[in-house]
Amino acid sequence: MLAAGLAAALVAGLSGCSSSANAQAPAGGPAAELRLGYFDNVTHAPALVGLEKGLLQDALGDTELTAQAFAAGPAVIEALSAGAIDAAYIGPNPAVNSFVQSAGASVRIVAGAASGGASLVVRPGIDGPADLAGTTIATPQLGNTQDVALRHWLAGQGFETNTAGGGDVRITPTENAQTLALFQGGEIDGAWLPEPWVSRLVLEAGAEVLVDEASLWPGGAFPTTVLLVRSEFLDDHPESVRALIAGHTASVGWLTAHQEEAAVVINTRLADDTGKALPDAVLARALGSVRFTTDPLAGTFETLLDAGVDAGTSKPGDLNGLFDLSLLNDVLAEQGEDPVSAGGLGTD
Repeated sequence: MLAAGLAAALVAGLSGCSSSANAQAPAGGPAAELRLGYFDNVTHAPALVGLEKGLLQDALGDTELTAQAFAAGPAVIEALSAGAIDAAYIGPNPAVNSFVQSAGASVRIVAGAASGGASLVVRPGIDGPADLAGTTIATPQLGNTQDVALRHWLAGQGFETNTAGGGDVRITPTENAQTLALFQGGEIDGAWLPEPWVSRLVLEAGAEVLVDEASLWPGGAFPTTVLLVRSEFLDDHPESVRALIAGHTASVGWLTAHQEEAAVVINTRLADDTGKALPDAVLARALGSVRFTTDPLAGTFETLLDAGVDAGTSKPGDLNGLFDLSLLNDVLAEQGEDPVSAGGLGTD
């Protein structure tokens, strides 16, 4: 309840402070302001690097970039739905839920950002799935991408769970920093998390990896973070969205070309946002499990939706139109790069 109240207050505050700026910008032209959401996670490194090095603002030119850190995907969707932000780095399942619940009207995925970097970590003594009976496992938020992954995987192991926290394994949606503290205090038995929280629990709290999510996907490729835009903002300001994508593409390219420097830049942004940098060993381990890419891996999204439906956190629906990759592929073509596919679920 507290988390919901804080999210609602944040949405109200963002709406009140910023709603007038884009209303003054003519539809079809550049927006006066672009309000961007992201998480302080390693899986959101394209946002962290793009903000810290100014790559996003440089690409946006005269459009003012305002950035806001969030804790988990469903809170970002609430802000997008309220018109409090215009675009966000987010996990795939909340994006799917918003699209389905709005009958395709709310959002569009315009690029990928990261693949990999999520795992189930547990206390010593849990050596296999059978040992999870009666345990308490945390996820970042009900219905977020890791929450769905955990529920779906547990079902495949024969466990029953429910969204109220009951069942054979109790799932407790918990803010990531609190999860670390609860695990250190022995109050939970494990968590399904994105990086850097997997590495923090392993290196700072003695957790062990029971399931690397990459092992569950063909070739180990699954989307962790995508770039999502409000449909209305995309329709009104395609020039600004294209500029955001260009800055995002530059950020992904910089991460790929400067792997040794990436940790320093990411840590600088994390320290600015949270007041504390990550230990070098944690950041190095986290970066080793994430691949940064503009490809959203659209071919996985039907599977992600089915997993959410089975977990009870999603409604069945048609994903046709979820992707608009036309601006991304325009940017990639200018750079001599190969196009990425919408997998039949939108515009290439």
